[in-house]
Amino acid sequence: MKILIVDDEAPARERLAALVAEVGGAEVVGEAADGRTALALAERLDPDVLLLDIRMPVMDGLETARHLARLARPPAVIFTTAYSDYALDAFEAQAVDYLVKPVRRERLERALAGTHRLTRAQLAALESARGPRARTHISARVKGDIQLVPVNEVLYLHADHKYVTVGWPGGEVLIDESLKMLEQEFGERFLRVHRNALVAADRVWKLEKDAAGRCQVHLRGTERTFPVSRRHLPGVRRRLRAGR
Repeated sequence: MKILIVDDEAPARERLAALVAEVGGAEVVGEAADGRTALALAERLDPDVLLLDIRMPVMDGLETARHLARLARPPAVIFTTAYSDYALDAFEAQAVDYLVKPVRRERLERALAGTHRLTRAQLAALESARGPRARTHISARVKGDIQLVPVNEVLYLHADHKYVTVGWPGGEVLIDESLKMLEQEFGERFLRVHRNALVAADRVWKLEKDAAGRCQVHLRGTERTFPVSRRHLPGVRRRLRAGR
């Protein structure tokens, strides 16, 4: 059994690695101090199990698990935490395994023996129990790999049929999420300009009319423009006034 340990604290990783070494048939194939690194290692090392800390900077354990679920062969996840809080009740309700620090070898052995892959329904329920908290990254499958796009770098979200194009300085990626759900998750970070487009509110630069007399919005950081519907025009003008 190949295990990847993810924890932002080096002593915690060392303790888990020592415990895994005592468990027959298990080996540590890698360690990561944050969720972004964990995702990259999971793609490269193909671990069977992640021992994943819940509370980490940059990207917490629940968000990391959500991105892991997009892998072609997602690993099983056992969460670790130093906190006996709301999350533990949620994990038990969803039959998701967890370990409370300091972890005991006997408890680790039981958890490893009963590992199973998380479903998206389980992850959604855990995130709901955690309370509203927007992701820090959006993940997309690109040529079989996971690409992470920092939300604070996203310029626009454009819907076309069942896919949404995410535009950022690194290019564009496609995700299979709804524009409405993205708007609800990220709140005022994005501004609705059309039924099929959200733009980064802090990147709105100017409004102008095209040759046909239709209003379109320009964004800092991209040459692409977006039409503004009459319904959403007042909101765009308010944003421009607020940014001056």
